[in-house]
Amino acid sequence: MFRQLPRTITAFGIGLAFCATALSAEGLVVSNWDGYMAPDAIDAFNEASGNSAELVLHGTNEEIMGKLIASKGKGYDVVFVSSPFAEVLHNLGLADELDHAKIPNIANLYDEATKLEHDPGNMFSVPYAWGTTGLCFRSDLLSETPDSWMDLLAPSDSVTGKTTMLATDRWLLAAGFLAKGYSVNETDEGKLGEVRELLIDAKKTLLAYDDTTFYAKLVSGEAELVHAWDGWCNYGIGENADIKYIIPTEGSDLWVDTMVILKSSENKDAAYAFVDFILDAKNHGWAAENILYKVPNEPAMAAVPADLIATFPNMGMTPDSLVGYEQLRDVGDATRAYSRIVSEIKAAN
Repeated sequence: MFRQLPRTITAFGIGLAFCATALSAEGLVVSNWDGYMAPDAIDAFNEASGNSAELVLHGTNEEIMGKLIASKGKGYDVVFVSSPFAEVLHNLGLADELDHAKIPNIANLYDEATKLEHDPGNMFSVPYAWGTTGLCFRSDLLSETPDSWMDLLAPSDSVTGKTTMLATDRWLLAAGFLAKGYSVNETDEGKLGEVRELLIDAKKTLLAYDDTTFYAKLVSGEAELVHAWDGWCNYGIGENADIKYIIPTEGSDLWVDTMVILKSSENKDAAYAFVDFILDAKNHGWAAENILYKVPNEPAMAAVPADLIATFPNMGMTPDSLVGYEQLRDVGDATRAYSRIVSEIKAAN
């Protein structure tokens, strides 16, 4: 999933912990989205381990995947990617088969996080954050609480021109798939055509496609109803308590962001130690308490303050509820059809 996270959410910041054995390996390269782990995480890891890890940033899954495929993973050790892309790395033979004995903190994962459809048993990826996609809205400006994807895709006259949708292929199409009652990984050509037409019609009612500032549009009142990842809706809620998040009756996707160790890594021991470092409950808890995304780490979530969950109710969603939604998966050759359809939707008048 695309990430460019606000840097202002620090009220619940916590320290970092390191439990791995000290290492002498050098040159570890970690690629992640900006702001998606503690600002001092790399320095803390290096200081505690004697390592010289460095962080490089990627803006989107597609950006880092292009680099990894072109280089066959060379030059990278640990990458943060969403689960369909982790699955692609595995299918291409670029993801390492994980040795759990080298990741003792993997025991902190919820049981549900060890049975994810894209990687049962966490054989090649370790989940870092997970959540849902739904509707984020101004409860004080809407006359009725939205409860269907069609409230976004075919809005009432009073809301027309005051809605936004996520621009990224998988999530834009997923809204249409869910509205039609289809799989979020649908590949049937006829159903893809139906969703294409639905989303072309929806485009005529939109204020914008927006992956990054939609919550700010809600805060300002420019938008009243937006398509949102749950954690990003929380940024709006933090600024205006009239902003609410709801999963439509037709459901949501389950998105999962993961950590993958590259098979080509020349710093395997350090890579394993870094993943284990992130899975320490205190370190992993930083993501929950600062970027307001649920993490699949049981002791980390148990330590999240009750007042934070009261302020951001979707943070309290349980793992068994989360895994009740269909996970985004690699759709293989249909990826090209997805890209083509999204281009046609965005180009339509």
